[in-house]
Amino acid sequence: MMSFSVRVRAAVKAATFHFLGSVLVASLAAVLVFLVWYPHPYGLLSGGLSLFLILVSVDVICGPLLTLVLFNPGKPRRELFTDLTLVFLIQLAALIYGIHMVQQARPLFLVHEVDRFRVIGLPDYQGDATVEQSLGSLDPAMQPHWLQGPVVVGTRRPKDSKERQDVMLDSIFGGRDYSQRPDFYVPYDAAYRAKALARAQPLKAFVARYPDSMSEAVRVLDRKGVALENALFLPVLHKQEWIAALDPSGNILGFLPGDGFLTP
Repeated sequence: MMSFSVRVRAAVKAATFHFLGSVLVASLAAVLVFLVWYPHPYGLLSGGLSLFLILVSVDVICGPLLTLVLFNPGKPRRELFTDLTLVFLIQLAALIYGIHMVQQARPLFLVHEVDRFRVIGLPDYQGDATVEQSLGSLDPAMQPHWLQGPVVVGTRRPKDSKERQDVMLDSIFGGRDYSQRPDFYVPYDAAYRAKALARAQPLKAFVARYPDSMSEAVRVLDRKGVALENALFLPVLHKQEWIAALDPSGNILGFLPGDGFLTP
């Protein structure tokens, strides 16, 4: 009969290999999540970082723990294979479910709306049945793709007073605003960026209120060769308060944490 210590050493070895394999798979998933779906700072803005870490941590820990409990080299090979296959399938199903949940919550658009940007994901459409159709009718360059990050778009003006009133009343009573209606999306192109610049404020005013952001602001601006005196910003709204730094043409240079509406 196999001694307990031999069985434990074999189980620990199997669980260790399982853990390393799980970490590798989780790392590959993290590349997709944080470099494609939630590029910085969207992981913070949308809560994707904490959601992914919770789901993957549970998956990475539980799989090897099950292997540690079930692995016994003294078992018949068929029984051992069945046990490990079930562990693998359970872990794979949990990982797929976790990635699906993160994918469903991911930001699809960064929408300019009057004097701000809003991060918009599928939950922000509030289960509207026409959203898929509306997204499908957008210009192909504006349609979200599972292998790309959030798309920057603008919003058009209401066609008439009735359309304006419908949106206003809906938003007042907890419904969707312009940024949550794909049929209002327009390209964030050179012509539209002038509209965004009309409400933008000097970035140096933001840095003056948040002096700790100076080093990050300089890093963002230097990367694009823009001087602080020429840079502007607009607030970005979602689960955290950030701003989008803009160049004089309205192009987004990067993001900085802080409440842009508190800047005089």
